[in-house]
Amino acid sequence: MAASILHRLTGLSLYLGALVLTGWALALAQGPSSYQAYVEALASLPGRVVLLGLTVCIFYHMANGVRHLGLDAQKGIDPKRADFTAVAAMAFAVVAAGAVWVIAALTGSL
Repeated sequence: MAASILHRLTGLSLYLGALVLTGWALALAQGPSSYQAYVEALASLPGRVVLLGLTVCIFYHMANGVRHLGLDAQKGIDPKRADFTAVAAMAFAVVAAGAVWVIAALTGSL
């Protein structure tokens, strides 16, 4: 049940993340000063928290979507396996988001 609720919440968060992406595109279209201000806002601590949260949401929503494809095909539908795959999707999201952020930090992108 928690995995299903989290899937819906991450889907909603990704819609809100689309607004962040739209803001980025609008700032880019308005010129260098607007773009610089937007990038600085995203580079602030609250901006990075939002971006980190969106990164986790992307990976969880993707992993849980793949999990649901298996469940729809009647694979892993028994409660023990379903619980395992739910936890695995959550763990994958955290590890994958962490890897992306570590790579970004190592390449100087943060």
